[in-house]
Amino acid sequence: MRSNETPAKIRFVLSVVGAMSMALAPPASHADEGGVGFWVPGFFGSLAATPQPPGFSFATIFYHAPPVGGADVAFARQVPRGNLAVNFTGNLNIDLAARADLFLAVPSYTFATPVLGGQANIALAVPYGRTRGEVDATLTGNLGLGGPGFTIGGTASDTVTGFGDLGPMFSLRWNEGVHNFMSYVAANLTTGRYDPDRLANLGIGHNALDGGGGYTYFDPSSGNEFTAVLGFTYNFENTHTQYQNGIDMHLDWGLSHFFTKQLQLGAVGYGYQQISCDSGAGNRLGCFETRVLGIGPQIGYIIPMGNLQGYLNLKAYKDVDAEHRASGWSGWVTFAISPAAGPEPPPSIP
Repeated sequence: MRSNETPAKIRFVLSVVGAMSMALAPPASHADEGGVGFWVPGFFGSLAATPQPPGFSFATIFYHAPPVGGADVAFARQVPRGNLAVNFTGNLNIDLAARADLFLAVPSYTFATPVLGGQANIALAVPYGRTRGEVDATLTGNLGLGGPGFTIGGTASDTVTGFGDLGPMFSLRWNEGVHNFMSYVAANLTTGRYDPDRLANLGIGHNALDGGGGYTYFDPSSGNEFTAVLGFTYNFENTHTQYQNGIDMHLDWGLSHFFTKQLQLGAVGYGYQQISCDSGAGNRLGCFETRVLGIGPQIGYIIPMGNLQGYLNLKAYKDVDAEHRASGWSGWVTFAISPAAGPEPPPSIP
């Protein structure tokens, strides 16, 4: 590997993947209200905090996930549809099946002029896709404490196609030799297709604000890198359902080795924990805090394109522990085009 080429060629990896999070959450069924939350665990990966080539960049991303949820998630999805107006408990061995196929266009711009001593980047995720949800069981439970039982029976399924919520993100990155640091803020804007009475949606019905920071160790001479990004999500109330998700904490990590200046192999993973209870007048589920852990492989390849450079990345995650959420596996395919890499900047320049 040549240290003056490889780092600059891979700086754009995260600006693409990072901007995805705001748009992917609805169909993936990750947490909170009805088993659905704002954040998609795992979108931050290797080289998250490294600087990027200045100028405009563009990425296309395909995301696929067929998660399955247990009785708690299936029951939660049926509450708005059944218009239940009192507290209840439910405990059944039933499943909710879901499928999400989502394409994203992610334009971004990296500024050459330092901002607060760091390198600034703005990005916007514009999602379009299809999601499906299905409950094939009979849901039963108790209304209130010691109240009468009820039954919601039959098969319920729903499919929606269209645009999802827009996801803007702003980030700053600093570089000190092999050490790289990042801070970011992202948001969910309720522009996607959403109906509180539907089983499947492409929007989550409420705004959200997320922020955090990350660290990347990357040694060009050895080709080794490690990345970890920690973030927190504040969810505003869904005015359609009077439900407010709790605060979510998420940790994404990536570990990889560049076997050549173009080929990257490694592993990725995440941890996700809701750290405060759901609330609001429409909350019939109690605290309903979510947890999930996931891990999987990744492969990346840099493609020279004259004055531009391409980056193709494939990664997959398998949930190994989940509570109060639909879980399973997910696959990501990212193809990014950015300005061609120039010489590696001095370590003191972010």
